[in-house]
Amino acid sequence: MAKLKVVLGVALAACLAAGSLVAANASERERGDGTMDRVLTAEKNRQKFFGESASPLAGTDPELAAMRDRLFFGEIVERGSLTDRQRTLVVLTALVAGQMLDEVKAHTEAALRVGVSPEEIREAVYQCAPYTGFPRAESALRRVNEVFAEKGVALPLKSGATTTEETRFRDGVAVQKAIFGDAIDKMHAAASEDKKDITVNYLSAFCFGDIYTRAGLDLKMRELLTFSIISTLGGCEAQVKAHVQGNASVGNTRQNLVDALALLLPYIGFPRTLNALGCVDAVLQDS
Repeated sequence: MAKLKVVLGVALAACLAAGSLVAANASERERGDGTMDRVLTAEKNRQKFFGESASPLAGTDPELAAMRDRLFFGEIVERGSLTDRQRTLVVLTALVAGQMLDEVKAHTEAALRVGVSPEEIREAVYQCAPYTGFPRAESALRRVNEVFAEKGVALPLKSGATTTEETRFRDGVAVQKAIFGDAIDKMHAAASEDKKDITVNYLSAFCFGDIYTRAGLDLKMRELLTFSIISTLGGCEAQVKAHVQGNASVGNTRQNLVDALALLLPYIGFPRTLNALGCVDAVLQDS
């Protein structure tokens, strides 16, 4: 009888311990107000963007995979003022700028999954070319086009060009002025002859004439992506500040920029994120 009591006592203690563990796990997964915590939120959002596919590191480095997923999908991706379509393009351009090519195909699929069109994805990658150089954009575009081929998207896509050889400089200057105002005239007038090709002709005709005028993305989205691209590159604080003001000029808010940087944090790290935040603060105070 004594032995039976001991056995029953041990069993009861085990049941109570198990019950406490279940309760603790339930508490960890659900807050007191009934809303999902970041663990469940991460699972939900990862499925929304990436379907049922597991993190590539889940099998070998599950702890790092969990940290990443719970930060990005559990905390960051739902915060703030941007839409899912904007979020996926911001991240995609950061992958291009940082040459994080292993990520490009998965994020292209994620963009398609939340309703971004192939044309919008193409334009986001094209937008990178003036800032990252052509090779980075081309390397990423090869991965993007692999996804399009797998999804049955006919290539090449419909042309997005809106300028001609005769109008590209004029139209580029018009876009520059729409973003930066009369400062463009002053910059052109101050350019010395030896660098005028770079700071006037190539910048206005190529960056703004060939790229910014293209169909597929509006000016607000292109400026948001440019801000994201040069923030990712790092060491471009003067240009980041210029495009913070450019974003404000075309209607993007300080909150839009802060939210874009939050999305970039897991991909570019704290130093570049904080440097870009400093540029936002320098140009736009709490507005």
